[in-house]
Amino acid sequence: MEKLKLDIIGMSYSQSQSGAYALILGVKGGKKRLPIIIGRFEAQAIAIELENMKPARPLTHDLFKRFADELNVTLSEVIINKFEDGIFYSLLVCEHEGDTLYIDSRTSDAVALSLRFNCPIFANKEVIDEAGIEMDDEEIENEMDDSFDDDPEQVSEYKQMSITDLEEALKKAVEEENYEEASRIRDEIKRMKRL
Repeated sequence: MEKLKLDIIGMSYSQSQSGAYALILGVKGGKKRLPIIIGRFEAQAIAIELENMKPARPLTHDLFKRFADELNVTLSEVIINKFEDGIFYSLLVCEHEGDTLYIDSRTSDAVALSLRFNCPIFANKEVIDEAGIEMDDEEIENEMDDSFDDDPEQVSEYKQMSITDLEEALKKAVEEENYEEASRIRDEIKRMKRL
């Protein structure tokens, strides 16, 4: 079965589901995108790794990575292998002592783990054909900016702060393990840098 390599294009607050986020994966070198609705905690796990934030204590995905390292298990790739009833299904392709293991996973967890193991993400071509949409990166950036402004949890005081103050607030939020707040601050920093 043909599979296509994906990159993480971005993440934004979901306008269709309260408390959820849209993770946008894109076919490498193409315009096809997979918008995947994920939960708040999974979005935080992905954002923390994308932004190289270092939590004081390991999060669940970090713990899984350490556990796998201790047992000499590597995650070689993630495959989004099925799209059914609006839900994406994924496989973790793991290597252990010369054996290949396939482990079923939620796609959000699979993406969070792929970042920690620094392994590629693929999707079966039939998944891309069925669920993929064509979008330019500029359209995605504009949509992410718009969804950020509509986030009901967004604290308006951040819009009044300088980037230096926001970076200090981000550092404090990570130290206090307030990752949801850190995610919102990070999004505001990104928005300001694009202006």
